Amino acid sequence: MTVPAPYGGGRAAVPKELWLVPWVVLAVTALVQSLAPGWVELGFVFAALPPLTGLIYGPWRTAALGAATVGLLMLPPTRPAHIGDADLGAVAAIAAFSVLVAWVRGRYSRELVRVGTVAEAAQHAVLPPVAERVGAVACAGLYRAAQVAALVGGDLYDVREGPHGVRALVADVQGHGLAAVGTVASLLGTFREALLDEPELAGVAARLDRRLRIETANAGDGPSELFATAVLLEFPPDMRSVRLASCGHPPVLLLRGGAVRELAAEPAPPLGLGLGPVEPRPLTVGLREGDVLLGYTDGVTEARDASGAFYPLGSRLARRYAARGRRGPEPGALVEFVWEDMTRFARGVEDDVALLALRPERGGDAARSSR
Repeated sequence: MTVPAPYGGGRAAVPKELWLVPWVVLAVTALVQSLAPGWVELGFVFAALPPLTGLIYGPWRTAALGAATVGLLMLPPTRPAHIGDADLGAVAAIAAFSVLVAWVRGRYSRELVRVGTVAEAAQHAVLPPVAERVGAVACAGLYRAAQVAALVGGDLYDVREGPHGVRALVADVQGHGLAAVGTVASLLGTFREALLDEPELAGVAARLDRRLRIETANAGDGPSELFATAVLLEFPPDMRSVRLASCGHPPVLLLRGGAVRELAAEPAPPLGLGLGPVEPRPLTVGLREGDVLLGYTDGVTEARDASGAFYPLGSRLARRYAARGRRGPEPGALVEFVWEDMTRFARGVEDDVALLALRPERGGDAARSSR
């Protein structure tokens, strides 16, 4: 599963209570004007209502309220003493202009919704939601882009099943926001091809490195040095171990019971720097029932509080899950906790954040969970 980002392309519905406000104000104004002494002049309220209504309603409802306003100003009981025929014409002109403004606003709002929906669909195509289960691995991902209203930035993750087991990728491309989306798409496409062809994780890493170097060569006026950190994981069919290969990426965390341990594979250089052949040395770690692995990007651990202290991911997780038994947390609950805890801790999220939680399940466990 993927925890959804707080963004939606759909048109927000105006609460019914807000729609009633202009009509209530109009009715109250008319009542007060009819009952008040002659020196009370509320013509400015009548004149202001159509423009304000155009900010809430569409053109038809704005026209209806404008017509009601002009109609009340024509009735002797609700017509202020100072309102002449010229003033009445001015209010009618204001109401007509408000209808035009409401029509233009509605048109641009619909166009904005269309553009947002297309952008959302395109970004989901680049980084589709992670399935709740890939093979015998339970999965949950969370992504938050630093750029407002963006669903994809410079971080990425993916989990796929192939001929060599279930493989996962967590990576962080130089920079963040929409400028990095093209590179993210290239890396994801390369990973999905390489996991089918390459028998070893080192071969997958080499393919990703080559793709980034090609991207740099074709960048033109773009950044002259494009690179990414990445960690690759591989679960064999028996789910009794995991192999990890790191290219300058923060270590994966292993949650086992109430303990949290860093799985620090010997890192190769980051992808795309061209410092030499990218040949990470995989680390193999035996797994137990209930183990959960958490991959993340540095947007998590580099979040700071008001004093400038970094978010202590490992110690916060250990404190949270210290009382648990053998079985680790559900992957979805884990990524939700980290996000909520990090945002409470940090003064603001200034970088892209990616979290990927994986729990391999053997034989009977996987079969029971799939039912």
